[in-house]
Amino acid sequence: PSLHPAIRPQADYRRSLSVLEYAARRAATPGGPSLRTKSGLMVGLGETREEILQVLRDLRAVGCEILTIGQYLAPSANHYPVRRFVEPAEFAELESAARQMGFAAVAAGPFVRSSYLADQVFAGIAQ
Repeated sequence: PSLHPAIRPQADYRRSLSVLEYAARRAATPGGPSLRTKSGLMVGLGETREEILQVLRDLRAVGCEILTIGQYLAPSANHYPVRRFVEPAEFAELESAARQMGFAAVAAGPFVRSSYLADQVFAGIAQ
């Protein structure tokens, strides 16, 4: 949330959580739509580990089931700069923490993107 004004000024963190919560509630309603809620994070923008973990807790609290975590890479010199490159071991730790929080599926790594192997992730939890 602390990075939203600089990185996603058009977005609102709480509103994004509300949308996920609404979708999760609708899916849980008898006769509701058959859907899974998913979110993705990009790290390396200057966030702290505790901020990441709090976002994961917030996502689980609203019923988010699927998570991707990837390394932010600035598309050009005109974009927000990369503050740090996250080591693969830290991605593994974040994936483990997310699974312990109850996410049904997690993909985390330097080259993971929002739809990273989405068909495989969904197939693994749809069974």
